[in-house]
Amino acid sequence: MTTSSALPERAGRHCQNALNPFHSAHYFAPELTAELSELGVEGRAGYFAVRSAPLGAVGAGTIAATFYSFKHELIAQHVPQVWTVTTPQAVLDARLRAVDAALRRLLGDAVDSPEMAEAAKLALTAAEGCTRHARPLYSAHADLPVPETPHLAYWHAASLLREHRGDGHLVALLDAELDPTEALVSHAASGHGMSYRGILATRGWTPEELTAAQERLRGRGLLVDADELTEAGTALRKELERTTDRLDRAPYEHLGAAGVARLTELAAGFTARLMESGAFPQTLFARD
Repeated sequence: MTTSSALPERAGRHCQNALNPFHSAHYFAPELTAELSELGVEGRAGYFAVRSAPLGAVGAGTIAATFYSFKHELIAQHVPQVWTVTTPQAVLDARLRAVDAALRRLLGDAVDSPEMAEAAKLALTAAEGCTRHARPLYSAHADLPVPETPHLAYWHAASLLREHRGDGHLVALLDAELDPTEALVSHAASGHGMSYRGILATRGWTPEELTAAQERLRGRGLLVDADELTEAGTALRKELERTTDRLDRAPYEHLGAAGVARLTELAAGFTARLMESGAFPQTLFARD
């Protein structure tokens, strides 16, 4: 294991940015919709079931706590009712089949390449450095078996690293005293977050609730009337990322600078292929 000083600044974040699309692409894949439909799970219930399945048949409260940015009332429309239709294990099995099919469609023969096997080994090594305490989504995913095939093992490791960083990010949001709507609005205003259209379409908040969040942020001197971050708002978002980086440094320290650089290179290549193959709906992230 190397020390943190051996890693370039933000190396872990850059690696995670390259890795995360490999994890998240399956949420938009028609293969997942089809697999869930076979289980009797339709629409928004699918996302809540898929991402929370490693936690077991939990209720809306647990999902609201661990997902953070979704309105509890939206979740409660689908959970726990979804667990009367299917089981967490059935959802996990369906998810893995969907990931396999989607990656084979999007990446072609790259799923069986030496580079994929190398990326899987590196990402799994990094995940060995993750910690369980105060990280419920990561810890639940870490209890799942590692798939045998390299592309699924790499996807599993990318999921572990994504949820590990995400759990830490929620700690940073709480420390910054940003509630779910304020977190979404400030991220959108930074130009790096989901668009307002995407927020309204997926998170369950109303336009009035987002407007109220904007007013609260303006009252704190973080937002201006044009819905742009002030200097203080920009500084707060940057500090959020620095805190998240610090809380997430362990896996990348464990892998070491050379391993992180190589994993980032490989991950960026696979992500580029996913983007070129149309894996993501760009309208969710375009600035309104």
